[in-house]
Amino acid sequence: MTGRAQDGLLFLARLLLAAALLPTGIARALNVSGFALTLAATGLPSPNAFATAAVIVQVFGPAALLLGVLPRLSGSALAIFVGVMAILLHPFWQFSGPSAVAERTLLLADFGLAGGFLMYALTGPGRWSWQGWREAGRSGGTAARSAGSTKSVASRAGTKPKRAAAGRTPARAAA
Repeated sequence: MTGRAQDGLLFLARLLLAAALLPTGIARALNVSGFALTLAATGLPSPNAFATAAVIVQVFGPAALLLGVLPRLSGSALAIFVGVMAILLHPFWQFSGPSAVAERTLLLADFGLAGGFLMYALTGPGRWSWQGWREAGRSGGTAARSAGSTKSVASRAGTKPKRAAAGRTPARAAA
C-alpha cells in the first residue's frame, strides 16, 4: 500500500473512531447531571465527579484523536474509558431474554471500539495529523520527505534508485 493511501486510511479510521464517541460526548456535556443520575443507578460512588471526568474524556479524547495528538496516550486512555463505560452501562448479566442479548451486543461493540483505539495507539496517526506535520517540519519539509520516501522504497525493493541524466529531473519526482 502506498504511503498516501495508508495515511488516508488512517485518517478515515480516526474520523470513524471519533464519530463513535464525539456526538454522545457533546450530548452528555449538555446534560452532565442526567448522565450522573445514570451512573448513580449503577451504584457507582461519586457519580458527579465520574460523569464530569467522563465528559472531559469523551469530548477532548476524540478531538485529540482527530488531530492525531499524543496517539499512544489518547488511544490508550480512550480504550480504557470505553472498556470501563461498557462494563458499567451494559451489564447484560443482570438481564434476561432479548434485553440480555441487546446489552451483550452493545458491550461487545464497545469492546470492539476499544480495540480500535488500541490499534490507533499502536500504529499512530499517520502523516495527515498534528504529529505527522511536526515530524515533517523537523525533517526539513516535503522535499526531504519525498526524497526519503524514494530512498526507502528503493531500499525495501533491494535495488538502487535510478538516476536521471545530468540536468534532468525524473518525471515521478514531483509526484
